[in-house]
Amino acid sequence: MSGHTARATFTRMQDGGPDDYARIDVIDAGYFSELPGRIMAAVAGLASEGLGGYAVDRTQHSLQSATRALRAGEETDYVVAALVHDIGDSLAPFSHGRLAGSVLKPFVSPRITWIVEHHPVFQMYFYAPHMGGTRDARERYRGHEWFDDTAYFCEHYDENCFDPNYASLPLEYFAPLVQEVFGRSPLFPETAAVV
Repeated sequence: MSGHTARATFTRMQDGGPDDYARIDVIDAGYFSELPGRIMAAVAGLASEGLGGYAVDRTQHSLQSATRALRAGEETDYVVAALVHDIGDSLAPFSHGRLAGSVLKPFVSPRITWIVEHHPVFQMYFYAPHMGGTRDARERYRGHEWFDDTAYFCEHYDENCFDPNYASLPLEYFAPLVQEVFGRSPLFPETAAVV
């Protein structure tokens, strides 16, 4: 199908019929299959983002994070999370962890999602005093089951990933891993039927 015939005919979702939603389903399947490529493009696009001043751009930072996680033997989902943990910087600079966590949530464990969602607050431990912030902002989460995991992520795969001399793997290396994670059938627990 192409052009006008590929589109639904309703103007309100409640008025759509089986044929409309069958058309949409076919088109959506193609779009969803391209998600891994869009994720890779988002990571590549971080190189041109406006968050400057660091010794490396955000793409290089992301590659260092993922490379360090891979070399440390972390699981595929964790490595991909390290790669994409900052993709929200451009659209959500004040909540980028939540945005990146939302992108990952249908495809990875709640633990990994929580780490990515909360890493900005935990990262403050390393820099906040130099910028007028509170170093111990992460303490509000003390006692959470993934507190230590998030602190570990920030120490080993985030705060130390601004080294212009670190031999990161190229972005293309991670393409099969991104395909594996974002090529899965997504889980949508918040849309499941109430029983």
